[in-house]
Amino acid sequence: MKNFFEYLRWVLDLTPEARCRRILRRIRLRPGDIAIDCGANVGDMTMILAEGGADVHAFEPNPYAFEVLRKRFADAPHVTCHNAAVGSTSGRMALYLHKDSHENEVSLSNGSSLLRDKPNVSPERSIEVEVVDLVKFLKGLGKPVRVLKIDIEGSEVELMEHFIDEGCLPLAQKIFVEVHDAKIPSLVEPTARLRERLAKDGASHVSLDWV
Repeated sequence: MKNFFEYLRWVLDLTPEARCRRILRRIRLRPGDIAIDCGANVGDMTMILAEGGADVHAFEPNPYAFEVLRKRFADAPHVTCHNAAVGSTSGRMALYLHKDSHENEVSLSNGSSLLRDKPNVSPERSIEVEVVDLVKFLKGLGKPVRVLKIDIEGSEVELMEHFIDEGCLPLAQKIFVEVHDAKIPSLVEPTARLRERLAKDGASHVSLDWV
């Protein structure tokens, strides 16, 4: 029965992913706009962001997903693909792979995380990846970002706290974040504190309920 309802939601375009696509399309990005996709995976949301001709930067640290992403946008001059994670500092870190990723490295690549305690990753299977300081990157663009989408498998709260500490929330007009407190117990309290902080700051352009 569960599979039937999931299929029905897909047919009726009522999945969380479909809702996200509708949200992005309503913004109507145009040439000259800048959009950032953090945790782009194979580029499904990157494609939506790029539809209107905006300049899109897509960050994806998982090498298996990145190869698909790179090929998908090889002929898209306004899309720049970065084989890197984003964080509050630059450097290199271990990216932990989904515990079953050996069965299909691409389809399970969206479960990989910089967090070793994420329930569905293997602490014994990791790849060293580049990490880009996202605040520094955004400041280097020289103009505000229209859309910033952040889905980085558990590292979102730390990154958003860094944004606030640096006074950088105005660097993006719309910020969509997928938080993972429902799946990672250690993030329950930090995510609640982040929600309170954003509400106190009146940051209505930030959504922590992306998916």
